[in-house]
Amino acid sequence: MTMEEQINRANYNDDSVKSLQWNEHIRLRPGMYIGKLGDGASPDDGIYILIKEIIDNSIDEFAMGFGKNIDVDIDFESKRVRVRDYGRGIPLGKVVDCVSKINTGAKYDSVSFQKSVGMNGVGTKAVNALSEYFYTQSIRENKTKIAEFSKGVLSSDNKIESSDLQDGTIIEFIPDKELFGNFFFLDEYIEKMIWNYAYLNRGLIITYNGKKYVSKNGLFDLLENNIDTDIIYPIIHIREENFEFAFTHSDKAYGEEYYSFVNGQHTSQGGTHQQAFRESLTKVCREFYKKDYEPSDIRSGIICAISLRIQEPIFESQTKTKLGSINMEPSGKGQTVRNFINDAVKLNVDNYFYKHPDTADSLLNKIVQSEKERKAIASIKKIAKDSAKKTSLHNKKLRDCRIHYNTKDDRKLESTLFITEGDSASGSITKSRDVNTQAVFSLRGKPLNSFGESKEIVYRNEEFNLLQSALNIEEDLDNLRYNNIVIATDADVDGMHIRMLLMTFFLQFFPEMVKAGHVYILQTPLFRVRNKQKTIYCYSEEEKQNAMSQLGTNPEITRFKGLGEISPDEFRFFIGKDMRLDPVILNKESGIKEVLSFFMGDNTPERQAYIIENLRYEEVI
Repeated sequence: MTMEEQINRANYNDDSVKSLQWNEHIRLRPGMYIGKLGDGASPDDGIYILIKEIIDNSIDEFAMGFGKNIDVDIDFESKRVRVRDYGRGIPLGKVVDCVSKINTGAKYDSVSFQKSVGMNGVGTKAVNALSEYFYTQSIRENKTKIAEFSKGVLSSDNKIESSDLQDGTIIEFIPDKELFGNFFFLDEYIEKMIWNYAYLNRGLIITYNGKKYVSKNGLFDLLENNIDTDIIYPIIHIREENFEFAFTHSDKAYGEEYYSFVNGQHTSQGGTHQQAFRESLTKVCREFYKKDYEPSDIRSGIICAISLRIQEPIFESQTKTKLGSINMEPSGKGQTVRNFINDAVKLNVDNYFYKHPDTADSLLNKIVQSEKERKAIASIKKIAKDSAKKTSLHNKKLRDCRIHYNTKDDRKLESTLFITEGDSASGSITKSRDVNTQAVFSLRGKPLNSFGESKEIVYRNEEFNLLQSALNIEEDLDNLRYNNIVIATDADVDGMHIRMLLMTFFLQFFPEMVKAGHVYILQTPLFRVRNKQKTIYCYSEEEKQNAMSQLGTNPEITRFKGLGEISPDEFRFFIGKDMRLDPVILNKESGIKEVLSFFMGDNTPERQAYIIENLRYEEVI
């Protein structure tokens, strides 16, 4: 036995074995409960999971027939979140236990809660443990109970008192800055979350910061409010007791776009139910049109929303973004998810096609057109794929990481691809990155302007082909290799142009990736302000002025003109836990066609006027 082995054996003793309190474990391993911390730039950052966990409980009350109103109030300055429902209220004698004892809750009782999202008694406890302030109040039958916590530790436990408030539960919390840092809430992400709750729960009224959100037509409304392109036939909307779906096809020649849910939970990574729907639709179309069309031709351009309700769903993680359940019921003796969805889709879609022959004809024309386009570029595609395979083993453009988004690794949400310009910038990031979760793709120069081009250009252009191959998104997003695609360019005219060219590529051929919240712009500091004691990196003129005031007289000020000027030792601060990302957010109002045509189409007086009006000048020191 070596000396090192002897030391390790001696150090492993009774003192090495530790028992953690429930809140200590959540705070030590938050990723097990909320996926990742983040600062609010990404829709799957932890602060949004905290909000979701609390609202989920209120939704479960509504689903059981108690309380059709939920109030959500968020103060963006103090970062305090308040959720008030009008359900049954937590049993008063168990208020403290229900928010501070793991594996305590009523959702183990299938009579009290059926087809619930939260099954493990964890969600509210995680919010409690990860909040610097947590307040809970339950009102039941003219009595109320209040308790307050800090980081999961009980700070105030009031006695049960009389109350004239309407029955229900009130939860307030402020996420812990010690864990989440200088985080922020993005209203767009929260509003999307609120809308999804409304679409999936007809009759529910959610009031978010004074504005009411309600849906009369469920998933039909979801598609109608999110489609930003031309569609080739009216939305098909089918609703059954435990299954609802709506779909149409756009005039796009490629791509699939899905909004999928289980028990009201947005399964952004799909799962068993989404795959079953895709297979079922393919089968129905083949049988109806009596021809074995390729699945990709049938589903090309589809925009679809599906919602399934099952007992005790099994998700692949606590964040519940991907369904793993195979059976509709936990006993496994009933129908499988695949058979249930297949039967529902076959019966309803087949009937719909017979009753609406115009729709059936429009879809057939779309399928035939997709088939023609696929065959037209088949030979080019094969050559490009073979080329990508040959270069993938020694592709100098891609410095890959070890953990990818399409795996089951605990850190997969951290997987990031930086797309950089030039060797100097990519060199700095490569030397500074976390090799486990951060990859780098280096551009040769300015990418081709792909506006108005067909997908053939993706295969003919080596750089686009290699980027598509690195992302692994040729067919669909199911096997996307990185959760975060970060455009890292200089903040000058050339850098801005490269950003626009990359965004044109993504929006032209992979808009669903942008809509799913995977694409970001990396913020890098414009200034470094320092004295002998302290260094402050500033991202704006205002931050520079504040830093100068903080450091006193005559601090040294450096203006960074490009990413290549920033040393690897410094760069690690900008792509680590304090990395600043600007999310690329799309909504129906910013139609993809209109945006691309305005910025990347023919030069027009309107665009010239826009550029002149939005020019900014910053003093260079």
